[in-house]
Amino acid sequence: MDKKKVEYYKKRLVTTQDELLRLVTKSERDGREADEEATQDIADKAANSYTKEFLFHQSDENRRLLQMVNEALERVKDGTYGLCVSCQGEVQVKRLEAVPWARHCIECQEKQDEGLL
Repeated sequence: MDKKKVEYYKKRLVTTQDELLRLVTKSERDGREADEEATQDIADKAANSYTKEFLFHQSDENRRLLQMVNEALERVKDGTYGLCVSCQGEVQVKRLEAVPWARHCIECQEKQDEGLL
């Protein structure tokens, strides 16, 4: 992959990284605020519990994505971005357009999804 394309994807990854960091921080802050709310009856406690669980799930998913983005940025640094981590073949451009943090080419991702990798 040429340097111009790598820089393009790097910028997209950094933008995504910044957004995910903001979302994770906001979820943590909202979760703490939900803990601080005084709840009187069981319905309020249930709603508060649901809110905290929802925020935890959302934060967990964002952290998982953030980890994949960070790994992609490491691949940019070491010069392996755009190469499948399994077969070392090139990851398709359409795949990187859709998922810039993709680790696998389409064929290897399908194997991964089937549990064969």
